[in-house]
Amino acid sequence: MASYSSRVRTDIARWVQAGLVDASTADALTRDVEANERKSLSFGSILAMMAALLFGAAVLIFVTANWEAIPRMARVAALFAIILAGYVGGAVLKTRDHAALGEALWIVAAAAFGGSIALIGQMYHLSGDETSALITWGAGTALAAVALRSNPLTVAAVGIADAWLFLKGFDYFSRTEFPHLFVVMAIVLFAISFWTRSPAARHLIIQSVIFYLVLLFTEYETLQVAVPLVVVSVLLFSAAIFAAEPVDWILRLGGRLPLHALVGFLTGLAMIQFELAGESNNSGFAIASAVALAGIVAAIVLGGRDSRGLRWVGYAGFAFELAIIYVVMLQSMLDTAGFFLAAAVLLGILAFVILRVEKRMRAPSVEGAAA
Repeated sequence: MASYSSRVRTDIARWVQAGLVDASTADALTRDVEANERKSLSFGSILAMMAALLFGAAVLIFVTANWEAIPRMARVAALFAIILAGYVGGAVLKTRDHAALGEALWIVAAAAFGGSIALIGQMYHLSGDETSALITWGAGTALAAVALRSNPLTVAAVGIADAWLFLKGFDYFSRTEFPHLFVVMAIVLFAISFWTRSPAARHLIIQSVIFYLVLLFTEYETLQVAVPLVVVSVLLFSAAIFAAEPVDWILRLGGRLPLHALVGFLTGLAMIQFELAGESNNSGFAIASAVALAGIVAAIVLGGRDSRGLRWVGYAGFAFELAIIYVVMLQSMLDTAGFFLAAAVLLGILAFVILRVEKRMRAPSVEGAAA
């Protein structure tokens, strides 16, 4: 499928041939498209990065397999040579208009840096644990992203921070305290993403912060985490809808802040519902469920027309709400046969709602085309 910029260029050429615009206007439009074109990774670029990662992994495995046979200084020199060759070689390729291959080599260098931390630490019996190694790896990758102004390296640094959060959050390293350091990591990496022009990193960071709040909720089981998440999500969604241009100019999320806000809203309300589900009186749970359903409808009405992703998040949230309402409030009232009947009715309602909403969302564009 052709990219948006390619389609616009084709349309401009067609407009010139049809006499709709003159040559100077066409040149101005083309320059504007090129200036604002969002650089994305092509399928070939992704394959190049995957190949580079496999090559880096092969080299590291070869070094590891022959670790004992290689002299100590030669081991260290080999590891640093891989890192240096990756970063320098990537920079050279970037300057020669081979951006995808250059970024791929930088990813290899970052992966080699992570492997070097483990191998050198093992070789010299350095003190520290796996968490320290991950933090060092992430910090080094983030520093390289800043120095080279690399979008993929920024995403890699966020991925390493997420791996650290996941492993710490689920007691993989037998943690003694909650990983609050992730908040600092997220703020720093979010700031770096503006310098490296990496909207993908910003999207990943926002979802990672939501995951952090879920871990925080499971750790302390308190509504003091869930309620602020719901409130902040509502405020961000409102700002993204009613002040779309200035908000997107500041955050540069490509108009996807409403989608993130809806995910945060639904996550926070799910926390509240799980907290209130065990109470003998289900009034609090019912209120939370009503707020969730009303919020989903409002989000689809206000922002769903311009975002298919937001609509599908809303549909998924609606389905989840139907399921949890049944489990908490209706399960004791129905037998097994009733369960299947209720499930069929609920799925039918969900399908009907989705079809109606999608029809309404498509209606304006169809009318505009007819006009």
